[in-house]
Amino acid sequence: MFEKTGQLPDKNLLFAILTLLTFGWMLSFSASLGHFSSYAYFIKQTIFILLGLSLGYTVLKIPLFFYKNHSKLFFIITLICLALVFLPEPIGKTVKGSTRWINFVLFKFQPSEMMKLVMILFMAGFLVRQEKDLRKPYMGFIKTLIIIGASSLLLLLEPDIGATFIISATAFAMLLTAGVYLKQLFIVGASVVSVFIVILFQIPNRVERLTSFWREDLWLNKSEKVWQTKQALIGIARGDWTGVGLGNGIQKYTKLPEPHTDMIFAIIGEETGIVGMLFVLFTFAYIVLKGFKIAKDALKNNRKYSSYVGFGICTWLSMQFSVNIAMNLGLIPPKGFTLPLISYGGSSMIFALISLAILLRIDMENRCEYSKQKHYV
Repeated sequence: MFEKTGQLPDKNLLFAILTLLTFGWMLSFSASLGHFSSYAYFIKQTIFILLGLSLGYTVLKIPLFFYKNHSKLFFIITLICLALVFLPEPIGKTVKGSTRWINFVLFKFQPSEMMKLVMILFMAGFLVRQEKDLRKPYMGFIKTLIIIGASSLLLLLEPDIGATFIISATAFAMLLTAGVYLKQLFIVGASVVSVFIVILFQIPNRVERLTSFWREDLWLNKSEKVWQTKQALIGIARGDWTGVGLGNGIQKYTKLPEPHTDMIFAIIGEETGIVGMLFVLFTFAYIVLKGFKIAKDALKNNRKYSSYVGFGICTWLSMQFSVNIAMNLGLIPPKGFTLPLISYGGSSMIFALISLAILLRIDMENRCEYSKQKHYV
């Protein structure tokens, strides 16, 4: 299973990842300590990061053909995990009306985070295996809809509309990269969006959240649905250019809900200011753009599977990052999206680090000598 490439990870990319990870670790500590007056979340986050780094180090030694050969098995296992969340407690775990976790007592595992990566690994293999069918009108789309539908159905039952959107959008972006017909992509994409909207309107509280958010001016709106957004913007405004200082923010104490997870970018804005927010934006942009270049280089070497995986990982992380920033800046209603590498959360942190380790591995395989590279996928 393990195979050496004779290459070291890209130093600049690895440094950017570890820098953003360390920055997020400090801000998560500040936010969780202020909100809960406890070191428990800091300790758990530290354990999650160490576990993610350990698994990432292991992933660096695994060639991409391992994922290609076992992607079907990973997909089936993840579907089973998505189904297990519906078992009664103590196995399944329901929080705030959503059933998204498997309870391992010390650690609550969220299968939807695993599916974000596994869908990419599976779709990449599917695109390589079904390359001919993808050139046939609708044939590739029908198969793709079956794949996406299997996971989306379970995710919508939780309900987890955010994860459903991210996973589906990533899969369709990978289809576009593989060179499918734009006409068919548009038709099927429009159909999926229509179904998504119909399902959304079957969940009253989700519709109310959307309509109340855009119904009137944010600061004149007295609905509780916009309270979180108001408090996030107040925190960012307090930070100005340089922030009030690490640990000195006040919004995290009682005003801002979920300051250590979904709304941590507002804490970054308050405590480190615009300078800190720009640092996060530019560092993440470097990671993603570097990742897309790695995927492009893999395609130049005719290693399509690695290229699709790299593209999928960068697409997923960039979408999740963008949505989290948008909701912290008041552009969209708050939703359960963590900020990759920064927010508190075991499943999201671990799979983000594993995904970036896979990206580093693709780059290592890109740079290895031809005698080894010709065996890679």
